[in-house]
Amino acid sequence: MHLDRAVLDRAVLDRAGLPSAPGFLPPRQQDWPRSGASAHADGTPQERLTTMAHPPHTSHGDRHTPDSHGDRHTPDDGHTHGHTAGHTHGHDTDIDWAEMAPFLEAQAELFTPLYERALSWLGKEVTEPGLIVDAGSGPGVVSTLFAETFPGARVMAVDGSASLLERARNRAERLGHGDRFDTLAGELPQVLKELDYPADLLWAGRSLHHLGDQRAALAAFAERLAPGGTLAVMEGGLPSRFLPRDLGFGRPGLEARLDALQEEWFARMRADLPGSVDEAEDWAALLGAAGLKHARSRSFLLDLPAPASERARSYIAATLSRLRDGFSESLDRDDRATLDRLLDPGDEASVHRRTDVFVLAAHTVHTAVKPV
Repeated sequence: MHLDRAVLDRAVLDRAGLPSAPGFLPPRQQDWPRSGASAHADGTPQERLTTMAHPPHTSHGDRHTPDSHGDRHTPDDGHTHGHTAGHTHGHDTDIDWAEMAPFLEAQAELFTPLYERALSWLGKEVTEPGLIVDAGSGPGVVSTLFAETFPGARVMAVDGSASLLERARNRAERLGHGDRFDTLAGELPQVLKELDYPADLLWAGRSLHHLGDQRAALAAFAERLAPGGTLAVMEGGLPSRFLPRDLGFGRPGLEARLDALQEEWFARMRADLPGSVDEAEDWAALLGAAGLKHARSRSFLLDLPAPASERARSYIAATLSRLRDGFSESLDRDDRATLDRLLDPGDEASVHRRTDVFVLAAHTVHTAVKPV
């Protein structure tokens, strides 16, 4: 899936927030519950996050780099969607999105208030869309939010992973949107040529940065818009925050140092993409170059203050666990020890028990309209 995927955004999946900065977790493949392999894989958001916060123990020597996910390219996000690394040695950049599906769903569900505000804002600009396309839909959490927000629209979830699209279809059926919910499997942006009709609203939620040539991808997205249609791209924002700057132990500023490591990982991920092109992330200019008009941007906040709920704590623990293991060779001894304490459920100072942990994230949506 060319993801939100992101998580990323950012945690696991959050670029620039879970991820345009860090927050998107490239996964450790063996730690993600496989479909049908765990009772938690399709359980409640709390169960899925708890499973990922306490993954099966695997010695460092037994780890392996996730295989590429077959029918799509490898990259957060964070469907992050942010970019947090969790690869074997913190150096690889392949992501198996199908393996990440349970976390992607749980993360997107936790971030639902942010997405609801973003979609409400879009609803004031796009009043009665006939066709909404979610490009890089992942398991369909945001796709089904579109179906709920725009009850007169048909929603098309597009992704490179057939297994994620199956989860999206099942979700839509479960929520009562199945009669106006379709899926399309294939690589972005080429697969959009298979759409029977142009889109009135095309959404790319933290998926564009997984395409090597973002300028060309935006042009392809714009080509599939109906005259007067809107392209909405969620990219950038701010890194997610979970912890006070000074924890009372270890060096202050742990999350800032983790951000720096994630930015390095994100740069490698981008460089490794097929056809990768360096591009200044001036989204208004890029949207204009795609032939679109009336570019606008707005940021949306997720603010889950301390004391955090158990669901939020599980999410925080899952994210920090992947960061600790993914960057084990890059972190200094003090920061590794700090993360060990934060992740020890028996420690009063851990994220499982301390009263000052929270979730604070900001994602930015950039929109523009195809001339009539």
